[in-house]
Amino acid sequence: MTTIPEAIRGIRFSVLDRSRTREGEEPGRALRDTVRLAREVEELGFHRFWVAEHHSVPGVAGSAPTVLAAAVAGATSRIRVGTGGVMLPNHQPLVVAEQFGVLESLFPGRIDMGLGRSVGFTDGIRRALGRDKEDADRFAEQLDELLGWFTGTQSTHPQVHARPAEGLRVPPYVLATGEGARIAAAAGLPLVIGDLRGRARVREAVETYRSAFVPSGWSAEPYVMVAGTVVVAGSEAGARRLLMPEAWSMAYARTVGVFPALVAPERIEALPMSERQRGLYEDGLRGHVYGTEEQVAEQLARAVEETGTQEVLVTTSTHDRGALLDSYRALARLAGLTRANAASRA
Repeated sequence: MTTIPEAIRGIRFSVLDRSRTREGEEPGRALRDTVRLAREVEELGFHRFWVAEHHSVPGVAGSAPTVLAAAVAGATSRIRVGTGGVMLPNHQPLVVAEQFGVLESLFPGRIDMGLGRSVGFTDGIRRALGRDKEDADRFAEQLDELLGWFTGTQSTHPQVHARPAEGLRVPPYVLATGEGARIAAAAGLPLVIGDLRGRARVREAVETYRSAFVPSGWSAEPYVMVAGTVVVAGSEAGARRLLMPEAWSMAYARTVGVFPALVAPERIEALPMSERQRGLYEDGLRGHVYGTEEQVAEQLARAVEETGTQEVLVTTSTHDRGALLDSYRALARLAGLTRANAASRA
């Protein structure tokens, strides 16, 4: 049995699932598998389960995170459920407040509101959403309005109230991209930052966040969650193999402009790649936390010490669903997770 490193004792471990599609499968299966995975990781003792927002992406089925979060919350009983995240510039803050107000009313005390500042992936998607790149620059303003709908203090729209959100406490989290760390600090909100590969950059952002943090009615102290890929398998080579589908998807997206469904490692091994694709693909395999239980325990302890995180949000995607679940089971073992201790950390 793997000895739990002191550095990760008491650290929360959570899961973000992006509802990745697999080659040859209809998108609905990815969504149903997300709900099934949530039930599984709840039993393993993970602290929270989040879903993401992507629009017009062939490889991702999760386009409506609050709808999917409702399905996940309805299928589980204890694990916290939320979004990683709702991309606030794509939406009117009132509508987002109303959606989370409904979620919190249906599943009181279990809902998280993770918020990001990204806009649509391409000009065409942004036009379809009625947005443009500049809308991301209004994130801090939108965030302030959104929180005001919950507290009843928003003044942008007098005599308008978000029902049933007003008066409810749905914990907000800021996903850091660009200025996200400073925005989270100024708003006095918890920070979610990725990823485990860029430790120096993450550490710098975390230090900036902690030093600039202004206590708020939402959070009295800084709170940091670092996101990243973590894969545990019977061997280092086996774990590396599970990284291949996502690495290829990223390489393909950066050279072709389309983020594809996941394909099996044996298919990837037979694919012709341009020199640039090969370089991006190989780079996509580097820097993640992966290996045997013993190797991952050691790597995680180092990552926690280097980033100062209080929680690890695992974002792993791979083609083999069974191997993915086995990886989460092994991670739960090496981190000492149980349903009981996860509940005690809530």
